[in-house]
Amino acid sequence: MPDLAPLKRALLSVSDKTGLVELGRALAARGVELLSTGGTARSLREAGLTVLDVADVTGFPEMMDGRVKTLHPVVHGGLLALRDNADHVASMEEHAIGGIDLVVVNLYPFEETVAKGAAYDEVIENIDIGGPAMIRSAAKNHGFVTVVVDTEDYDAVIAELEANNGQTTYGLRQRLAQTAYARTAAYDTAVSTWMAAQVGGTPRRRTFGGTLTQTLRYGENPHQQATFYTDGSTGPSLATATQHQGKELSYNNINDTDAAFALVSEFAPADGPACAIIKHANPCGVATGDTMVEAYTRAFDCDRTSAFGGIIALNQPLDGPTAEAISGIFTEVVIAPGADADAVSIFSKKKNLRLLTTVGLADPAAAALAVRQVAGGWLVQDRDVGRVLAGDLKVVTKRAPTDQELSDMMFAWTVAKHVKSNAIIYVKDGATVGVGAGQMSRVDSTRIAARKAQDMAEAMGLPAPLTQGSVVASDAFFPFADGLITAAEAGATALIQPGGSMRDDEVIAAADALGLAMVFTGMRHFRH
Repeated sequence: MPDLAPLKRALLSVSDKTGLVELGRALAARGVELLSTGGTARSLREAGLTVLDVADVTGFPEMMDGRVKTLHPVVHGGLLALRDNADHVASMEEHAIGGIDLVVVNLYPFEETVAKGAAYDEVIENIDIGGPAMIRSAAKNHGFVTVVVDTEDYDAVIAELEANNGQTTYGLRQRLAQTAYARTAAYDTAVSTWMAAQVGGTPRRRTFGGTLTQTLRYGENPHQQATFYTDGSTGPSLATATQHQGKELSYNNINDTDAAFALVSEFAPADGPACAIIKHANPCGVATGDTMVEAYTRAFDCDRTSAFGGIIALNQPLDGPTAEAISGIFTEVVIAPGADADAVSIFSKKKNLRLLTTVGLADPAAAALAVRQVAGGWLVQDRDVGRVLAGDLKVVTKRAPTDQELSDMMFAWTVAKHVKSNAIIYVKDGATVGVGAGQMSRVDSTRIAARKAQDMAEAMGLPAPLTQGSVVASDAFFPFADGLITAAEAGATALIQPGGSMRDDEVIAAADALGLAMVFTGMRHFRH
C-alpha cells in the first residue's frame, strides 16, 4: 500500500455540520468531487458547492424514510476496492464503480436522543446503520481510503492535502482508521447499553466506551501514564463542569473531586448549606450550617490537618465569605453549583486552586453502573443508590434515640455510604466530628476516628472532644461489641448500623448496659 494516497472523490454525510462547509470548500478547491446525502448535500449546495447525490451514483433513490441510501455495492465497492489489485480494479470497471477516497461521516445523534429522554420509537430511529457500515468499510481499506468521524480532524486532513499535493499519508489514514473503529464501537456500546436497560436482566455481553477528554500529566504516581475519557453523559458532574482557573486537573484530583461532588449532592440545597471536604477519596469533614461559610468551617473543624490540600464540594453556589475562608488553607479543588463574582475574584489570587462550577447537583438516586477492571475482566454492579428513611429504622435497644440523635444518625448514615470500609463516622449537630476509614478492623476505625477528634479538641483548645454527645454510624454491622464499647468510651450516645451479625444479641446487650440507643437499617454500604 502506498504512503501517499490521492484524494479525488469524497463522500460526506454528517449529522453534526460543524466545519462542514469549510471542509467542503477546501476539498472542492483541490478538484475533489463531492458526493453527499440529504441535509448534508443541502448545506453544501447552499454554500455554493457542486454536489452529486449518492442516489444519482447508485441509481436508487433514498427510501424507507432514509433508512436505505448508502447500503449499496456501488458505495461499498468504491470504499473497499484495493487500488493495487488488478481483479478489484477490473470489477470496478465492469460494474461502473468509482473509487471513494474520503469518507466523512458522523453518526445519527443516538446518545443525544437518549439523553433528552425521547420515547422508545424515536430512539430506535436514531440508530445509524449506513453510517457505521461506511465507516468500517473505509477504515478497513485505510491503505487507500481516508475516513473522518470527528469534526476536530478536519483541519489535519486539509493540512495534509495542502502539504502533499492533494494526498494523505498512510500514518494519518491509519490513525483516523483507529479513531473510526473506536467511534463505531462506542456508538454500539451506547446502543447496547440502552437496549440492556430496556430489556432488563443481565446481558450476556457488555461493552464500555468513552471519548478522550484529557491526557493527564500522570496517573496516581508520576511513573504512570493516565488519560480521562468521558462517556457522553450530560448531567451535572465533574465531566461537564466549567473550570474557571488553575492548572489542569490531575488523575487524583479528578478521582477525589468526583467523590466530593457525589457526597455533597446527597444534601438538597433546599435543606440548607452543606460542605464536604475530601482527601484521598475519603471525607475528612462533612457538615451543614445556617450559611455556607458556617458549613465549611464546621466541616474543616472535623480534621483540619487532613483538609490541607483537599477537595471541597458545596451544595449551593460559592459566595465571597466562604471563598475568603477557604483561601486560608491550601486547597486543590473547589466544586460548587455556581459561584458569585466576589468568590471568583477572591480565588483569582490563588493561582494553584482550581475552581469548578456545575449547573446543579448530581442526582444521588439516578441509576448507573459502577465498573472496575480486574485481571481478566470487569466487575460491574449497580451504583449504590440505596436509601434508608427514618421510618425504615428499627430500634433494637431499650432506649429509643432522641429527635436530635435521630437527625444526626440520618446525617451520619448518609456520609457513611461515601467512606471507604470499614467506615465509622461520629456526628454531632449535623457535622462530622470524627471519621475512621479503610481499616481492616472495624474497632480500629472506631478508635482512629475518636483519636482524630481528641487531637482536634486539643488543637482547638476545647475542654473535651466533640465526640462527647455524638452519634456513630457504621457502614456494616459490628461483628463484636468491642467497636460499640469504644464508641461509647469516646462519648457517643447512639449508634446506627445495618445489623445482621451472628452476635447482634451481644452487641445489643452491650448497648443497653451502656445506656445507648441503637437502630438497625437492614442495609449496608460497603465501599472498597
